[in-house]
Amino acid sequence: MRLSEQTVAALGARVARLEYDHADQAKQIVHLGMGAFTRAHQAVFTEDAIAATGEAWRIISVSMRSSAVREQLAPQDHLFTVTSKGEGEPETRLVRCVGDIIVAPESPATVVSAIADARTHIVTLTVTEKGYHLSSAHPDEARDPLLYDDLANAVPLTIYGFLAQALQQRMTDGLPGLTILSCDNLAENGTRLKHMLLKVLASADPALADWCETNCTFPCSMVDRIVPATQPGDIDALEARIGVRDEAAVFTEPFRQWVIENRFAGPRPAWDAAGAEIVADVGPYETAKLRMLNGAHSALAYLGLAKGLELVSQAIADPEIGLLVGRLMRDEAAASFIPAPGQDLAAYAASLEARFTNPALPHRLAQIAMDGSQKIPQRWLATLADRQAQGLSSPATLKALAAWIVHVRGDNPYVSDPRARTMAAAWQTAGRDGIVQALFGEGGLIASPWQPTADDLQRLQDHLDTMAD
Repeated sequence: MRLSEQTVAALGARVARLEYDHADQAKQIVHLGMGAFTRAHQAVFTEDAIAATGEAWRIISVSMRSSAVREQLAPQDHLFTVTSKGEGEPETRLVRCVGDIIVAPESPATVVSAIADARTHIVTLTVTEKGYHLSSAHPDEARDPLLYDDLANAVPLTIYGFLAQALQQRMTDGLPGLTILSCDNLAENGTRLKHMLLKVLASADPALADWCETNCTFPCSMVDRIVPATQPGDIDALEARIGVRDEAAVFTEPFRQWVIENRFAGPRPAWDAAGAEIVADVGPYETAKLRMLNGAHSALAYLGLAKGLELVSQAIADPEIGLLVGRLMRDEAAASFIPAPGQDLAAYAASLEARFTNPALPHRLAQIAMDGSQKIPQRWLATLADRQAQGLSSPATLKALAAWIVHVRGDNPYVSDPRARTMAAAWQTAGRDGIVQALFGEGGLIASPWQPTADDLQRLQDHLDTMAD
């Protein structure tokens, strides 16, 4: 029996649910990049905000590439469950605030219409770092001409093309601007999204760029909740427990965090009533998350995969890896920036280690290891640069970086990276003795705020000589 509005009554008593009116007059959020994380994070915060105030909101979700999420959600009337796993019995809740799902390549005009709809006040995004087409060397510059060409396309191919068409329609119709809220793990995500969108718009339509800058806002945000890829066995076990099959089920940890810059163009859900933090400056929270949580995750992934491990909980339990990751978080990442008043980084590190050891949450290292070339500048290289400016070394981070260099050598089945071929070719050309210089030396492939010293390069080379055999 598949989950749907007709089968909700058959759900077991263990499934929590909120009852509220799905009014057609609900205010709308259009979310670009609907996936498991959004269902476990933003959708849950939004559902709890509705419960706290009674104000009707719904999420119109957009899949930017695949129809897989629609095939999961549409037969279920867009209902799904979120199960948190920690100590004790899992806790499952029903989420009902997703109103529709659109597959962008199939219905691009529908996406534009949803963003341009007068009921829409917010666009949220989880499109991964790749979806912003940023240059790691110059965050405000496009990596390829596709972004500028896309504004002339009848069918958009990028987030900028969709936003441009929808904002043009809103401007023409005399509608207010939007809050455009990035929820990706990207440093200064709102600032960078704004700069890039305005740059692209100005190249084709300066009047629209001016309207967007005046009427739209781009808050920075920091999101945190571990959401492993759902496995078929998880869905089978959930069905046995709740009595209904949910093909869109997501499984996550009890912890969740959302820090949002207080910069909105219009109405928003009462996310703060649901536990989100609305703050003046997201920066220190974002930095802690990127360098401590995400940086530790990447270290666990590359070091753990090299030892044949599969899960975060296995990697953190390894004595050598666990010790190194603890040093990376506490001694290096936490000491690389100034925290916000009252931000307890020692307690944060302890909470991270507790989350990593959660055996009820099978977070796969291969999932974390994806797209490393897009992630390590924010997660590791920024730490290395800031500590270098303080005259400090970062041996734990350098060892993790060496594990990534070996990971992208070209002979690893777990590599999934947009620059995989380029880095494998560099290995072929430079060899073990030259790959460090080819990647991070002057003019290297990885643009970085960190300029390695001769001692740094030698440390990396020493690690490679041990790891690459």
